Amino acid sequence: MGKYVVIDLEMCTVPRVNKSQYGYKSEIIQIGAAALDEDYNVIDKFNSYVHPQYGQISKFISELTGIKPKDVQNAELLLPVMEKFLAWIPEGDVTMVSWSTTDKYQLIHELDKKGIVLDRMNALYENWYDCQPLFSEKMKMKKSYSLEEALIATDIVTEGRAHDGLTDAYNTALLYAKMMKEPVLTLNPYYKSAHDDGDPEELRYSLADLLDNIKLED
Repeated sequence: MGKYVVIDLEMCTVPRVNKSQYGYKSEIIQIGAAALDEDYNVIDKFNSYVHPQYGQISKFISELTGIKPKDVQNAELLLPVMEKFLAWIPEGDVTMVSWSTTDKYQLIHELDKKGIVLDRMNALYENWYDCQPLFSEKMKMKKSYSLEEALIATDIVTEGRAHDGLTDAYNTALLYAKMMKEPVLTLNPYYKSAHDDGDPEELRYSLADLLDNIKLED
């Protein structure tokens, strides 16, 4: 196993009627991850659906992620899935990597709200790396890029469907590896030509941001 674990979570919204019991806006429905070795090669993958206790998979979330209610109906709850995930992560010093800090804080809040205590999580939180700002730095831009745009810009051949947890984790791992290996990023020439001019507006994209704008019926 490797020393880097790239994680991506997919979430659903929590209806207002359930927020008094749960106290948070979103709930994890999928955990995807890719492990990298010291040379930034992908050497293993983890994927699991999670049965939500309070949230609902709306039509919007199904269309965005491809996850349907039937996919999580018989899935395990968060605690056993997290126990399997932590058992999959290698022992010793591991750097957690994600695109933005959204997934880190989703885990912090959701585990707390559900009263789940996992001894290793604090160490993982402390060694968590958000690789989104690194991409902006390498692009010499103040803009915060979406994962989709970053993959296009760097000419990475993606696999699978966007907003699937495993797909996004794997593609983020490829992008992270490229950023760590290349002092100056090799860009898609067509992207570079089209974006040489102009001052891009600030953009920070995450599923959690989208969930903020969704209103579900009580």
